[in-house]
Amino acid sequence: MASPTPPIFDPEAALPGAPDPWRGSTMPPSRPGPPWLMTEMIAAEPALAGRLLRRLAADDGPAAGLAAEILAVAAAGDPIRVVGCGTSEHAAQASALILGHALLRGRSDVAPIEAVQAFEAALAPQQGGLVIGISHEGGTWATNRALEAARAAGSRTALVTVGGGSPGAALVDRVVTTDEMDQSWCHTVGYLSPLLTATAVAGHLRGRQPEPDAVRAALADGATGAARAEVGATSLAASVHLLVIASGADRPAARELALKVEEATWLPTTMRDLETFLHGHLPATGPESGLVLILTDADGLEARAERAAEALAAARSVGLRAMAILSDAAHALLLDAPTPAGRMRAAPPAGLDGPAAALLASVVPLQLLTERLARVRGTNPDPIRRDQAAWLEAGQRHR
Repeated sequence: MASPTPPIFDPEAALPGAPDPWRGSTMPPSRPGPPWLMTEMIAAEPALAGRLLRRLAADDGPAAGLAAEILAVAAAGDPIRVVGCGTSEHAAQASALILGHALLRGRSDVAPIEAVQAFEAALAPQQGGLVIGISHEGGTWATNRALEAARAAGSRTALVTVGGGSPGAALVDRVVTTDEMDQSWCHTVGYLSPLLTATAVAGHLRGRQPEPDAVRAALADGATGAARAEVGATSLAASVHLLVIASGADRPAARELALKVEEATWLPTTMRDLETFLHGHLPATGPESGLVLILTDADGLEARAERAAEALAAARSVGLRAMAILSDAAHALLLDAPTPAGRMRAAPPAGLDGPAAALLASVVPLQLLTERLARVRGTNPDPIRRDQAAWLEAGQRHR
């Protein structure tokens, strides 16, 4: 019996919210081929960004409240930590960079904001200050344990999540909801939404909100790179191992690309810091390996581009298939660097700078590359292989 044709998807329409009453998501419905649910989630992101940023700009809203709490904690000299698991861990790392950049601008009297993997944070809870959890559905066991442990240790707690009725929301002092739920288990919206939330909170910290239309336009610009993503995916798909390299604020994005590729395409993928890759990992690579460079961070760009050019030249020497996700400025500095698998453009939103500009620029390109790799490799990204019995059993062995 043929699978039903998926309904026509409107990328401008709001996605469903969290179930009420709350329940964990179930296996995404199976489709015989693209467009996957992941495909539709990527297409929905520009409009979603506009809606979320407009709502979080309110001076009496939850993002403003979290910003006020961050300022109060920082003024008291107390620590701030952001925690998460999986995609939400990478969003926590990105959020710490975005919030820290806004908080530390021109100041030397406050401590940097720290990102910590949730299980480790549960085992060594922060004493006092503020702990912010990132959890798309609000039901992640380790993240909720980290929030419980932090609260017991005297910390204030907050959660960025899709809805306010989750188990995680019941554990914290403050909730910022993102309202629209990712329909695929290969989370894309689940990565973008907390980055947008952090950008909005940072806007309240700085007294200047991001322009929703500018962010929407940058994400839409990234979506025009589908053809380049397909070229890169076709070149990289035969690799037996993929490396993703990055520096500075691009590192959370590189970690997220590595996770996305493994979830969606089952291709073993490793993230390495740019300098770490140069320092000792080339011996394990060769013509059977693929390489993706992400370079969008404008801070120290010339120095990063110089090392990136050396990494790409080294990759060519041993036969790696290499491609790059680059800002326009990075592309200009790397015109002569070898990227035989092609390049994708990452457009920072107008009016933003620092980590927020870099991290929002790379969201759609890294997700499109993943989705096209899944097409070329013939895998369905939505169930992250849990539609197969062994991987379903393995997934059920963790909470």
